Amino acid sequence: MEWTDEGIILGLRRHGEGNAIVELMTAGHGRHLGLVRGGGSRRQAAGLQPGNAVRAVWRARIDGQLGAYTLETTAARADRLMASACASYAFAHLAALLRLLPERDPHPGLHAVLEAMMELLDAPEPAAMLVARFELLMLAELGFGLELDRCAATGGRNDLRFVSPKSGRAVSGEAAGPWRDQLFALPFFLVGDVAEPPDRAEIDAAYDLTGFFLRRRVLEPRGIGMPDSRAAFLAALARSGKLRAPRP
Repeated sequence: MEWTDEGIILGLRRHGEGNAIVELMTAGHGRHLGLVRGGGSRRQAAGLQPGNAVRAVWRARIDGQLGAYTLETTAARADRLMASACASYAFAHLAALLRLLPERDPHPGLHAVLEAMMELLDAPEPAAMLVARFELLMLAELGFGLELDRCAATGGRNDLRFVSPKSGRAVSGEAAGPWRDQLFALPFFLVGDVAEPPDRAEIDAAYDLTGFFLRRRVLEPRGIGMPDSRAAFLAALARSGKLRAPRP
């Protein structure tokens, strides 16, 4: 069996004498592992770095085997990612989220979004928005998407300002009434385009929201915790000093 696809290196580990098992997020074949012969050598080390984009040829005798990769680097990004704490922790967190997906389960939309994000992860303001949106997208891809396009109480599409922790559905400001303190705030940048970057309070609200549902619906049922890379990424954002101060 053989296929050719575009992929992004999520990680790798040494295997035997001088080889490596490389984990890719591919466009058409999902999160997919394969053996790279000689992948542990210095000669190949520069190309086999997390974050790099590759053209991958995978070969195996039968579909269920690990198989072997031949990889050609199409975009070398690892140095840029490693030069920024924000970018390196962001990518580590994105890779950890993608490992929640079944191996070899195609998610072309996730690959496309990840590819588009790669050049922006070292800029704190867009990275803060993009990673939160990616968490929201992961919930949907895993079958636990939130319903944020209309009010759970009225069915209306205006003034959607909150999210119910029980249902994961949006609630309008009017319908929230006296229960608003029991609801999550819904930052507009999670559901619509914004003219200016969100402030720190909106960023915090977004990660409170996505973090709650990732834990409740995805991680706790599997008996695992939130990846440490998420807290490291959020700490790097805070240290950057680039996020806008909360509005008065």
